[in-house]
Amino acid sequence: MSPFFSNPSRLFTLALGLCVLGTGLALFTQHVLDMQPCPWCILQRMIMMCVAVVALLGLVWRSRVGSLASAAGVGVLAGCGMAAALWQHFVASRSQSCNLTLADRIVSGSGLDGLAPEVFAARASCADAAGTLWGVPYEFWSLASFAVLLALALLVGLSKRRS
Repeated sequence: MSPFFSNPSRLFTLALGLCVLGTGLALFTQHVLDMQPCPWCILQRMIMMCVAVVALLGLVWRSRVGSLASAAGVGVLAGCGMAAALWQHFVASRSQSCNLTLADRIVSGSGLDGLAPEVFAARASCADAAGTLWGVPYEFWSLASFAVLLALALLVGLSKRRS
């Protein structure tokens, strides 16, 4: 394995950068391109931000145990993000209403939609939010990002170095 990909600090930095970039692009498409998010979009945004926090923890907690625990957290969250993106594409985008779905309950239950509505408020139904970016369904961009994050978590788990 390449020395770059066997260094947990580099991998966590890459994961953190991907999370910041992905969240920034989501906010750009929302506020500049007027692609309004549904609850499933917001849930994926929340998961992406949680991954960023866990990746940051992996950068700070530099022991082997810390790297493995953080990698496990990133992996589990990335899996949840992938599931949310797939659910959004295959189920939710065919529904006229996202009210009372799991995503809607998690987003409203977190209270973040009231604290930072410009970031966390769902502003469209699942069917209305179904869109493409450069010809690719928007949720597939999210799915790809979470798949890369999962791969990075697996690489940390496979690495023998601790910092």
